[in-house]
Amino acid sequence: MAENGNGAAPQPGAQPGAQPAGQSQMKVQVLAQYIRDLSFENGLAQRGLQMPSGQPDIQVQVSLDARKRDTEHQFDVITKFRIESKSKDDGQVLFIVEMEYAGLFHVEGVPQDQLHPFLLIECPRILFPFARRIISDITRDGGFPALNLDMIDFMALYRQELARQQQAQKGDQPAPSA
Repeated sequence: MAENGNGAAPQPGAQPGAQPAGQSQMKVQVLAQYIRDLSFENGLAQRGLQMPSGQPDIQVQVSLDARKRDTEHQFDVITKFRIESKSKDDGQVLFIVEMEYAGLFHVEGVPQDQLHPFLLIECPRILFPFARRIISDITRDGGFPALNLDMIDFMALYRQELARQQQAQKGDQPAPSA
């Protein structure tokens, strides 16, 4: 007898590849993606200085946000980048990029207990290549070598944020009295 992939025999009359009764199929669709906010500050040009030699010190901060929209199954997911490049020689700011890049997602079939991590891990993974290209273009167009961001581990970022929130909650709790 053939198995259905999970070790169990197929149900009589079941279609191959069909979902078992009671399970809905996951559906994810990117309805839109767009720049919500973008700022590029060229500190080097503002001070009239020459490009320093050597590699700059570049700090990248990434934060995430997700919001339910009024329309059923629709969510806004926002990736926020703050990138600051400084000269290693004197610490002068070369440039600052701040960008909020958002996506409008239609998400169905994700269990409620998995929706939050899905929105803050998987959706940013979908958006990242597009945000990365924009950041590369804006730094190049701003007179600097194109900045190609390394891949971001959104799962690690999500776990760090959960740990930070748990630590903050522990700090808010009163100490047990003796």
